[in-house]
Amino acid sequence: MKLPSHDAAARTPEDGGHRVHLPRFRAGPLRQVASRLLLALLVLVLTVVIVYVDRTGYHDNSDESVDFLDAVYYSTVTLSTTGYGDIVPYSDSARLSNILLVTPLRVLFLIILVGTTLEVLAERTREQYRLNRWRSALRDHTVVVGFGTKGRSAVQTLCATGLAKNRVVVVDPNHKVIEAANADGFAGVVGDATRSDVLLRAEAQRARQFVIATQRDDTAVLVTLTARQLNRGANIVAAVREEENAPLLRQSGADAVITSASAAGRLLGMSVQSPTAGAVIEDLIQQGSGLDLVERTVVKAEVGKSVRDTDDLVVSVLRGHRLLAYDDPDASPLQAADRLITIVRAPMVQE
Repeated sequence: MKLPSHDAAARTPEDGGHRVHLPRFRAGPLRQVASRLLLALLVLVLTVVIVYVDRTGYHDNSDESVDFLDAVYYSTVTLSTTGYGDIVPYSDSARLSNILLVTPLRVLFLIILVGTTLEVLAERTREQYRLNRWRSALRDHTVVVGFGTKGRSAVQTLCATGLAKNRVVVVDPNHKVIEAANADGFAGVVGDATRSDVLLRAEAQRARQFVIATQRDDTAVLVTLTARQLNRGANIVAAVREEENAPLLRQSGADAVITSASAAGRLLGMSVQSPTAGAVIEDLIQQGSGLDLVERTVVKAEVGKSVRDTDDLVVSVLRGHRLLAYDDPDASPLQAADRLITIVRAPMVQE
C-alpha cells in the first residue's frame, strides 16, 4: 500500500501548534472582554451625563464655558487619569458631584481596566495549572485518534460501558473537531497523530488503549506504528476501509482491526436476507440499550461448570489466546482464568 507524504485528513494545523485543549465550562475570553468594555463605556457615558448636567459649575481655561464636547473630554481624562487641570469644577455642587459620583466612577473604571488585565493573567495561570494537574493525574486512559463518525461512535460506546469522560483524550488535526470534543466533555489535542510529539501531548506513553479511527488507511498504519513505538503494552484497536489493508495494520501493531466497509456490507447483506437478524446484530453492537455483548471474567461459582450452566448466555470462551465457541467440547468445564463473551440486557451492564 502506498503511503503518501501528506495526508489531507491528518494535516498539521497551519499555526503549527499542538496544544492540549481541556473542556471549558465558562464564557469565552472575547465575550468577557466585550462585556467589560461595555461596562466601561456605560461608566463613561454616566460620567459625561453628570458633568454635562452640572456644566455651569465647571470652568474651562480656554473659553470659560463648558459644552458637551468639553464634558466628554473632561470625563475621559478624569476617568483614565487625574485630569490635566484645564477644566476644573469650581462651584460647590460640581465639587460635591465629583466627590460623591465622579470619583467612585473613576475607581470603578480603573477596576474594570485593571481587572481585565488581571483576569487574562489569572486565566493563563489557571489554565496552566489545570493542564499540569491533568497531565499528572492522567493514567490508563483512552486515546481516540479521529473524532469523526467512527471515532465519536466508539467513544459513545466506551462511555456507555462505564468509561469516564475525563479518561478520554481526542486527537484530531481539525480545531473545530476538537472544539466539538471539548463541548462533549473530552480533552483534545490538535495535531497530526502520526507525529510522536503530538501523541506525547496526549500522554500516549501512559495510555491503556488506543482507538484509531482516521479517514484513510495509510494514516491509520502510520498512527498505529507511532502509538506502538511509544507504548508497547497498550491495546490498539484500529479501523480500516479496505479489508486488504487489515493485515498491514496487524503487522504495524494493532491488536484488533475492524474493516468498516466490509462490516457494513455484511450487515446490509444479512438485513436483506433477514431484517430481524440484522436488527439484532445492530442492537448487540450498540451499547446501553436492549441486548449488549459483554466480555467478563469467570466468577468463582462458575469454575468447573459447563458453559450452558452459567446464568448468562455465553457466546464464546477466551482461554489464553484461544477463542472457543460455546459448543466447542474444549470450552467446558470453565476454568478460573477464562473470560466469557456473553449476551446480557443493558440494565445489567449499567448496574
